[in-house]
Amino acid sequence: MEEGRFLQWGVFRSLLAILQWWGFNVTVIIMNKWIFQKLDFKFPLSVSCVHFICSSIGAYLVIKVLKLKPLIAVDPEGRWKRIFPMSFVFCINIVLGNVSLRYIPVSFMQTIKSFTPATTVFLQWLVWRKYFDRRIWASLVPIVGGILLTSVTELSFNMLGFCAALFGCLATSTKTILAESLLHGYKFDSINTVYYMAPFATMILGVPALLLEGNGVMDWFHAHPDPWASLIIIFSSGVLAFCLNFSIFYVIHSTTAVTFNVAGNLKVAVAVLISWLIFRNPISGLNAVGCGITLLGCTFYGYVRHMLSQQTPGTPRTPRTPRKKMELLPLVNNEKLDDKV
Repeated sequence: MEEGRFLQWGVFRSLLAILQWWGFNVTVIIMNKWIFQKLDFKFPLSVSCVHFICSSIGAYLVIKVLKLKPLIAVDPEGRWKRIFPMSFVFCINIVLGNVSLRYIPVSFMQTIKSFTPATTVFLQWLVWRKYFDRRIWASLVPIVGGILLTSVTELSFNMLGFCAALFGCLATSTKTILAESLLHGYKFDSINTVYYMAPFATMILGVPALLLEGNGVMDWFHAHPDPWASLIIIFSSGVLAFCLNFSIFYVIHSTTAVTFNVAGNLKVAVAVLISWLIFRNPISGLNAVGCGITLLGCTFYGYVRHMLSQQTPGTPRTPRTPRKKMELLPLVNNEKLDDKV
């Protein structure tokens, strides 16, 4: 009886973790799009900077004041040699995501973001000469095909937004790959990651945001009929962006890798549906089919990767022995880093 209750509580906890993760993720995406489209605040660098500031304060409160998470110590030299390069790529990743939201619909942006597994595998193969089983390559075919179909049939296509989203995938992949080498030996969770990277990202982005968007923000403030209410919404999105990082930590520790992968792809579908209900951006039938193929491809990729990781060494299905040291690196679990702000 007690074992059955424990199992039920485990299922309920996993479901609750997934739902709150979905809630924060979809809300942040919708709020950012609302800020750009409805509030006419067309300054992605400034929005990203607000998110970094809120995340820096939030991580400090959680670790230093509330002590909900222990601090993972990093010496000053390690911060500049390891954390700073990661923060730079982290900053580029978030900025490109917000730039893409500025110009293209949420549905299109989320579909392109699903291209990240393909860019990660390709970069590791091209730059690091890492070996991947042919089943991994085969699982990427529906992802690439779905992205191509979605891009060709997108009714609200914008080249700048498309390129920003695509380069955002490359930045996410680069960040994930760098994490394997630069953060080797540090068992960072999502909160400690934000604690160290968000202040650096604020420092990196602060000056460009001020120089490139400062005058535009002031003009918007004076011209907007209710700027203070709009600023509350903008800073609220920053607070929710930090809460998203906390929710990622919770869901990773409450679910299995397979559940996380499937829930992540369903989350994209939920974000696409809700954004369409709110913004009513036109979606053609083939566009929806392309989005569906991409999400199914991501799920299949996660399944293949999980099955390969579960194989016992020495079985006939085990990939060949790596010829180089870099081939010994594990497959990147990039879903767990993908939604960090």
